[in-house]
Amino acid sequence: MIAIEEVSKRYADGTVAVDCLSLQIPNHSITVLVGPSGCGKTTTLRMINRMIEPSSGTIRVDGEDIQHKPVNALRRSMGYVIQNAGLFQHRTILDNIATVPRLLGWSKQRARDRAAELMERVGLDPVMARRYPYQLSGGQQQRVGVARALAADPPILLMDEPFSAVDPVVRRGLQEELLRIQGELGKAIVFVTHDMDEAITVGDRIAVMRTGGKLAQFAAPDELLSSPADQFVEEFLGGDRGIRGLSFLSTRDLELDRSRVFPVGTDRKQLAQSTGPQPHVLITDADGKPLGWADPSVWDGDVEALTPYGQSFEVGRDSLRIALDRAVLSPTGHAVAVDGAGRVLGTAGQERVGAAIRAARQRRAAESPDDPSEDSAQVKAVR
Repeated sequence: MIAIEEVSKRYADGTVAVDCLSLQIPNHSITVLVGPSGCGKTTTLRMINRMIEPSSGTIRVDGEDIQHKPVNALRRSMGYVIQNAGLFQHRTILDNIATVPRLLGWSKQRARDRAAELMERVGLDPVMARRYPYQLSGGQQQRVGVARALAADPPILLMDEPFSAVDPVVRRGLQEELLRIQGELGKAIVFVTHDMDEAITVGDRIAVMRTGGKLAQFAAPDELLSSPADQFVEEFLGGDRGIRGLSFLSTRDLELDRSRVFPVGTDRKQLAQSTGPQPHVLITDADGKPLGWADPSVWDGDVEALTPYGQSFEVGRDSLRIALDRAVLSPTGHAVAVDGAGRVLGTAGQERVGAAIRAARQRRAAESPDDPSEDSAQVKAVR
């Protein structure tokens, strides 16, 4: 547990970067600090490892005031990841990752063995071990930065906008990698970003800060989206917070339509008799996987002539936001639902998805779980 207790940071010119901030950051979770430029996010992060000293207040880690711990020992007990990775350009990737273990007195071989293990964990090919940072892509460098921060197995990981310098596709991959690693290691992660979508994607809890270093709201992502504390938080979340909130509603109870799903080889007359007025049917292969949409009145059995079905969604794993997106983008207005093996379970039009959204919201309002950690686990499962 990281406890930030009435912490402020004031500079000599009178600037207040952080103003009487109190925050409880739990272990085994990702806490995101988000807000506009100048709201004190990075200052707060740097006060946790004493790169910046607070003007007043106390920061405790597992009950111990960090001011009572030697600053170098404190920093080596925390992993730190920044934009553009901050790698040593004259060192190989393996030696970059091994930096902190070597500072802690590990033998060179032990530190390099640990670095090689972490390269695999963060998804880096072993052939990159002897390369230098300039020989890697931006996304690969960020993975090295994460591996270096994890090298000494610190209980706390501080991340200062670590993925903001890479393109959206790579960024999404790095976010997924972070969630996978966190699922395996269960660190206390403090993550700074100015991007609310990123905060919602990776965070178990989100601290929204306003200009002047004041805490506006601290809540789980779904609670934040459904119940913003004030107008500032509501405006910062943006006009599409209702759509974003669907990311936390599971598709497991979505009612599916099987009436428009047929295996390839089904006779055209049988299709027409079975489907009635429905303009399109979904054709599957012999394994039950989707091939495409067909108009039964004109389709002659040619698989190449099928209309592409777009993207499917996995029932139970994907959220209602994804199901709705798939339905909106589908050429027929119906999303294709599949199981974990990619076999078709049915289809869902926008009306069915809408009904599932209303039902899920009613259930959530009625349930109000007593155990927030349990709720957070369920949320993370469908995010």
